Amino acid sequence: MKNKKGFTLLEILLVVAAIAILAGIVIVAINPSKQLGETRNAQRRSDVNTILNGVYQYALDNNGTIPASITTTATAICKTGGTCTGLIDLGVVTLNEKYLTAMPFDPTTATTNSTNYNISKTANNRITVSAPGAEQSATISVTR
Repeated sequence: MKNKKGFTLLEILLVVAAIAILAGIVIVAINPSKQLGETRNAQRRSDVNTILNGVYQYALDNNGTIPASITTTATAICKTGGTCTGLIDLGVVTLNEKYLTAMPFDPTTATTNSTNYNISKTANNRITVSAPGAEQSATISVTR
C-alpha cells in the first residue's frame, strides 16, 4: 500500500467556499458605496468652507461689503466662466484669482453651469453656504 499525500477535491472546495464567505463579509462590512458617499461629503464640507472663506476675504478687502449678487434666498452658485442666468455670480471672488482660483463645485455635478452649492445672506449680512446634494441624509451648511 502506498500512502498518497494531498488534498481531496472536497477539502479544496470547502476551503474555497470558506474564503468566499469571509470575503463577502468583509465587503459588506467595508460598504464601498457608503465610504464613497462619505468621501464626497468630506469634499462638500471643504468646498462650502472654501466658498465662505473666499466671500469673507472679499468682504474684508471691501470694507465689509459682501458681493452684491448674494440674495436673501438660497440660490445656486454659478461655476467660474459659466452662464449665470438664474444663479448667483461670484465672479468678483474669482476675478484675477485673488480670493479663489475657481469656484469649487459638487463632486457629482454634471456639465451644468451650477456648482450645486447654495448661498444666501440674512438681513444682517450673515452668509450661509450649503450643499443640498449631500449624501446619506447629511446636512452640510456653514453660516458666518
